[in-house]
Amino acid sequence: MLRVLNSGTRRIGAVALTAGAVLGAGPLVAPAYAADSPKADGPEGVTAASAYLLDADKEGEEAELWGKDADTQREMASTTKIMTAILVNEKDDLDRKITVKQEYRDYVAEEGASTADLQVGDELTARQVLYGLMLPSGCDAAFALADHFGEGDTVKERTADFITQMNERAAELGLKGTKFDSFDGIPTGTNNYSTAADMAKLAAHALTQDAVAETVKATDTVQKATNGRTYTWYNTNQLLGSYDGAIGIKTGTGTRAGPCLLFAATRDGRTVAGAILNGQERYTDAAKMLDWAFDTKSATKLKLRKLPEGAQRD
Repeated sequence: MLRVLNSGTRRIGAVALTAGAVLGAGPLVAPAYAADSPKADGPEGVTAASAYLLDADKEGEEAELWGKDADTQREMASTTKIMTAILVNEKDDLDRKITVKQEYRDYVAEEGASTADLQVGDELTARQVLYGLMLPSGCDAAFALADHFGEGDTVKERTADFITQMNERAAELGLKGTKFDSFDGIPTGTNNYSTAADMAKLAAHALTQDAVAETVKATDTVQKATNGRTYTWYNTNQLLGSYDGAIGIKTGTGTRAGPCLLFAATRDGRTVAGAILNGQERYTDAAKMLDWAFDTKSATKLKLRKLPEGAQRD
């Protein structure tokens, strides 16, 4: 039987932190919300530092299902890219042509970041680059989108403006525990953080956008640039193809963030979405949370889809 947890029982209340308090698993310094305790009637054995589960077919308090330290602010690594995808989709210009610049490749090399291996001079549509953003978690793809959809006269101005737009959109969506200083999840300071509750809500919002929802559920894709070059990308999210009904959404891994996952699954016409921040067993945790919501036992026999040799990991 599904046990619904509303915000009255989930939240403990605001707790003030002293100046310079360390948030989550990393050295972030920012105001934090109260940490929630796992509930006795929730999924068992979830080991992630923070987790949150909601009914994606509902809104507000009615959507809340379960949370563990769901309002603690933590870095969220490449799950940041879901906001990048949402912003680009909302521009309603997915046929815009994007030309790959050397700066994008240089950035990936300097950061040692995950890449879609975009080649200089190739031209793809924004829709195609979205696949490069979400499947192999390409930081070069994120850079390209921020550069082409931000405003300004220089690359630096355009990418900075895009990040400003990310923060404005977060505020509009009511994500009070979220701040971006990056278009891809690689922090430029200490201001790229969120909460499991906020990220789950952002994930659910992404599913309402057809182009984004279509992209994040693909296990792989082949895209062709205008010059004929073919790109083959595999989705780093191994829950896809492994958990019955899984439809996304995004992985992320960082030194301070740890393994992160935004996930969703649909069964019998019902969609449940969630977020895991700093979860060493993120896929097993996600399966346990989904099993609890759907009242099934898939997690006990979860066998992860294998990624091809050479495919990006995140």
